[in-house]
Amino acid sequence: MRDLKIYPNCPFVTRVVEVGGLTKSQLIQQLQQYSILINEYAERLLADDKFTTSDTKYSIQTVELTVGDLGFPDGATTDQIFNRAREIGLELCPIELGPYLRMEYLDQPEGYSGDPLQRHQAPSGSITIASEILTEDDDFPKGFYLRCINGELWLRGYRADHLHVWNPDDHFIFCKLFNGRYP
Repeated sequence: MRDLKIYPNCPFVTRVVEVGGLTKSQLIQQLQQYSILINEYAERLLADDKFTTSDTKYSIQTVELTVGDLGFPDGATTDQIFNRAREIGLELCPIELGPYLRMEYLDQPEGYSGDPLQRHQAPSGSITIASEILTEDDDFPKGFYLRCINGELWLRGYRADHLHVWNPDDHFIFCKLFNGRYP
């Protein structure tokens, strides 16, 4: 059995992202100014009343790691991933982080490998933002993920039910809290 390196004893990426200070329409306008493409699920998330923005700017430290880095060499469900992250001191991100992180992370490596998309799996090169799920409705998007396809940056929404098993190589973004709150 190979040695499993689990967070924080594994490679991971941290970023500090400034969030807030824009209305929803200003945020959408800025995404357009950055030439960021949005899929239908992301549009639904942004348009929903449950997607709110903060009037005040604040900074969030994010941690990017894989499902395997959380101790799941065979993959895990969303609930298992989110619960393990909390156990090791990471938190779910506010839903509004998605658009801000997309505008901040402009040098994301190419995710398209030329392979046809595999249905019901996170696409190659994508990074899913772990955030509170706005509704249990399986037809409503659960959150955002970031992707670069053919040189174009995407903010995409995704759907996954509670039975979906994420692969050990799937990347997630969590937030690191300071004294029980965002810094």
